[in-house]
Amino acid sequence: MIEELKADANERMEKTVEALTATLGRLRTGRAHPGILDGVMVDYYGTLTPLNQLASLAVPEARLITIQPWDKGALSPIEKAILKSELGLILNNDGRIIRIPIPPLNEERRRDLVKIVKKNAEDYRIEVRNHRRDANALLKDLEKEKEINKDELKVAQDKVQELTDGSIKQIDELLAAKEKEIMEV
Repeated sequence: MIEELKADANERMEKTVEALTATLGRLRTGRAHPGILDGVMVDYYGTLTPLNQLASLAVPEARLITIQPWDKGALSPIEKAILKSELGLILNNDGRIIRIPIPPLNEERRRDLVKIVKKNAEDYRIEVRNHRRDANALLKDLEKEKEINKDELKVAQDKVQELTDGSIKQIDELLAAKEKEIMEV
């Protein structure tokens, strides 16, 4: 029972770290990266469809993303979806391909992005600590029901704390790498 609890807590913490990785991947850093457009959903004939399922995304230059839809009829809905996504991107549409130039970031915008990244990291740290709290509560319930003794409870709580520390360390590493990437000129 304890092993199942630890495995579940570990899985939830890993998913939290993966979610932070995805969130940070969508943040614009001044370099072109197709991951910026991962969350864009296009209204394609009445169905919300991920952009990467409707078009080919490419990065031909360091500051340019190109989107070539497989169906020319999807060009206008793709353009509307990107504009509605609040990514602050400017589009050039030549009737076949959408080009998105990525302007370099100024110092003020870089600082704002770092604040956003730090806030995201803290939100995910809180989520990891919530997973720890839930696991510890379940362990205490097991002890109350006399399924485990106090020694087993202490050992299990220490293991859960190790998992928590490892996940928070991963979050801190992701934060430091993204912060360095953003502040790089």
